[in-house]
Amino acid sequence: MTRPAGVRLRPTRLGTAFFGLVLLTLIGCINYSLSLGYGLTFLLGGVWIITAAQALRAVRLLGVTVLPPAQAAVGEKLAFTVQVQQLGPAGNVRVLARPTQGGVAGKPLQGSGVARPDELLHLSLPVPAPVRGPLHLTGVQVAAVDTLGLWHASLPAPDSEAVLVTPRAEANAPTPRTLKVTGTGDAVQRTRGHDEFAGVRAYQPGDSPRLISWKHVARTGTLLTREFDAPAGEGLNLDWNETAGAGTVESRVSRLAAWVAHAQQQKLPFSMNLPAFTLNTGQGEGQVRAALNALAQVRPLPQPSRDQEEEARRPFAPRQPDVLPAGALRFSFLALAFSLLPGLPQWPAWVWALLAGVLGYAALQVDPRRRLPHVPPLALLLSALLAGAGLNASFGTLLGQQAGTALLAVLLALKAAETRTYRDAKLLSLLGLFLLITHFFHSQGPVTAVQVVVASALLLSAAARWVNPATWAGPVWQGQAWRQVGRLMLLATPVAALLFSFFPRPDGPLWRLPLQQNRTGLSDEINAGEYSNLAKDNSVAFRADFGGGAVPPSAERYWRGPVYEEYDGVKWTQALRASFTFAPPSIETTRNAAYRYALTLEPSGKPWLLALESVTQVPPNSLITTGFQAATFRPAAQRTRYELQSQVARTGRREDPRRLELNLFLPAGQNPRATALAAPWRSLPPAERVRRASEYLARGGFTYTLDPPTLPQDNRIDAFLFGSRTGFCEHYASAFAFLMRSAGVPARVVGGYQGGELNPAGDYLIVRQQDAHAWTEVWLAGQGWVRVDPTALIAPARVNTNLGTALSQPNATTARPRSTWQQLALRFDAFQNNWNNWVAGYDGEQQRTLLSRLGVSGVGSAPYMLALLVGVLLVLLPIFALVRRSARPGDPAQAALFDLSEKLKLPRQPGETASAYAQRAAQQYPALEKTLREIAERFNLLRYGPAAPPERLKELRHLIRQLRR
Repeated sequence: MTRPAGVRLRPTRLGTAFFGLVLLTLIGCINYSLSLGYGLTFLLGGVWIITAAQALRAVRLLGVTVLPPAQAAVGEKLAFTVQVQQLGPAGNVRVLARPTQGGVAGKPLQGSGVARPDELLHLSLPVPAPVRGPLHLTGVQVAAVDTLGLWHASLPAPDSEAVLVTPRAEANAPTPRTLKVTGTGDAVQRTRGHDEFAGVRAYQPGDSPRLISWKHVARTGTLLTREFDAPAGEGLNLDWNETAGAGTVESRVSRLAAWVAHAQQQKLPFSMNLPAFTLNTGQGEGQVRAALNALAQVRPLPQPSRDQEEEARRPFAPRQPDVLPAGALRFSFLALAFSLLPGLPQWPAWVWALLAGVLGYAALQVDPRRRLPHVPPLALLLSALLAGAGLNASFGTLLGQQAGTALLAVLLALKAAETRTYRDAKLLSLLGLFLLITHFFHSQGPVTAVQVVVASALLLSAAARWVNPATWAGPVWQGQAWRQVGRLMLLATPVAALLFSFFPRPDGPLWRLPLQQNRTGLSDEINAGEYSNLAKDNSVAFRADFGGGAVPPSAERYWRGPVYEEYDGVKWTQALRASFTFAPPSIETTRNAAYRYALTLEPSGKPWLLALESVTQVPPNSLITTGFQAATFRPAAQRTRYELQSQVARTGRREDPRRLELNLFLPAGQNPRATALAAPWRSLPPAERVRRASEYLARGGFTYTLDPPTLPQDNRIDAFLFGSRTGFCEHYASAFAFLMRSAGVPARVVGGYQGGELNPAGDYLIVRQQDAHAWTEVWLAGQGWVRVDPTALIAPARVNTNLGTALSQPNATTARPRSTWQQLALRFDAFQNNWNNWVAGYDGEQQRTLLSRLGVSGVGSAPYMLALLVGVLLVLLPIFALVRRSARPGDPAQAALFDLSEKLKLPRQPGETASAYAQRAAQQYPALEKTLREIAERFNLLRYGPAAPPERLKELRHLIRQLRR
């Protein structure tokens, strides 16, 4: 893009605030690892960059002419006219100028409008004239504003020609002295008048166009004025010396101005004698204009008074209408309401009602037909306080994700209700864009992403309406604003993609704030009913991708979570003792092949990594506890991907005696019948004790159900084994561990997940919350910890198939076939899994993987900077080409002249005519003078002559194509 000389590009106040919003959201995304937040932030940043190019493109094709008023007197408003022509796409144009008179520069004047291609825009700038003398506009700047009003690209325009401010006529001035005047016609007793034609003379400025002899002009090309005369009669002699009694210079000038007005009213000829100027006898408009211009320049020229100087220098504050356009305001409310939708499932119902009520009333209130009263500021403040109190009562804090975003939404709706000015209306769009980023705290799925992008387009369209509301006066569904904003976002997408891929992603947050979330998952303790409640939740807990390698069979898919070793008779809890947790684990791997897989965990706030038994390799910042549980030091608040390895192994052969003692402990006096059942087994070998307990459950008439009866607080194992005989996995695991401890075998309960649905569309396992499972581990000398799953004794289908099949067909060996709806759901989950891995889950580790595939060593290295530079060029070159192509004028003749300037590498100056351009180009290329003159002539005929056939345009284009420098 070629920038005209003197072009100045700067962000507007809205543009500066927009950039601040981008920086603020970027910091938030870095701290909270919001991958989609990065995407939206970089998309908005790309829009900010593209709009700068758009403003430069628009100002590049502006032609500006400043036209002074024909005449003016002291105390009147002078209407200077700035004529703007835009040869390219339509754009919002603003003009800034400063009037100067008597060495004093007045306050800046502004005018704005919409320049349409190949049309003239006339902007009127009213200028006060406090004193007589020359007055002109200096520092004229014409600026183009982009669609969203983020950038202000200005270029200097020529100062206006000076207009002479004539003096104010003295009120009740004395009558001037009269004299006899003689004429210049055939008779000596004649004078200038309008009775008979007397001849022609050279044109003088101020002569009426009606007196110009146009026949002489056509024949000779010289302006001549026709003269008439009349019989000699009375006239006026306006002499400077006659005004000596008036006092000051300004008083004498005012008296002479009054005498000129008297002569004009009486239609008398007059002459004028000034200290440095003499005006011969004459009459008519030209004579009056010449006299007043002479009086305007009498020395010394007056200086503005101190009050006038202060008024002139007072900052300009453009007045905005008292009532905002209702259509544009309702469109902003609609965009704001749509941007709130993703957060509604996270907020209480009363928040929905409050938001709907406030925004609905605000939309009705702007309707001039209804004339509803404004909401008092005190009522808005009270509503904000009550909403804060209600949210604190609902969530227990105002800093959590749900509470914080809900409070922000309420405050934004209340701000909409008090919107009164253009500044407030523009601020709504910025606040709405900020609110959109917070939705990614709740979800980063593809549906949320689409909704946020559409909401961003709506909010940007609303901002475009406030740049010039008259442009978008039509209904909200009209397509012009959508097309312009859509084009901006489309051009910004490559910029966003580049920054999304290459912008450094830190591995840890900058700071931490409490982010409260309602998460489901495994608990720190296990109680009756704990896992059966999870089994009713169909949401995804994690996904496991084996990368095309072997996938373990369903019976081996035990995903190990927390290990519960302490038992108080009611619940099982973890033994969080330093000597147990952080001692080196005892793992002896076998020669069986290892499983390598990527685990994508949904956020749970827990440190468990839920690896396959037995895990042998964990990612950085993680460990394997002595309970053989994979855990991380940095529990992720967002969906996170981990690389793990598991292998069949013997664990705990050299177990800590203190741990074995802990896993034999039973509270005294609890469950006497179960204790009595296991007592005879103590004399048997440990393996036989396990077999006896297993046989008891397998043959005891137990059933598997999601809705077992409530067990008592005391002796609940007895109540289950000898009473209800129906339960879920935690019932069987707890009862089996109790029997083993009663029989003298160290035992504990392990929580986690079992199974997982293989998705053929993506070749990975989906493990849901309903797959939560509990089993038992017993310690056998020489073997270590051995897994025993008592639930598999009651319902083998739970291990071999899935939960749904196990509940209806406990002994089934194959799962029920999937319905069409389930198959479609799996396809969508495959898409969502890829989305999670490569978009929503794109983090520092994946960025490093991508860079390594590109042969880049790391962020900040020389290859990284080179790759980033190449990416920037590849992204900006198409944008550069699109901007240049769209800057080509739409008018065919103007487009041909634009092609000529591109071919000569000599841009046209703003407002430069074709003839002037051809003359300037001929000075640089003398050999092309004849051709350039012919091009200019053909252009002028096409643009300003009668309708020409298409062949004329083809000839002009042919001349330009054949041109060689």
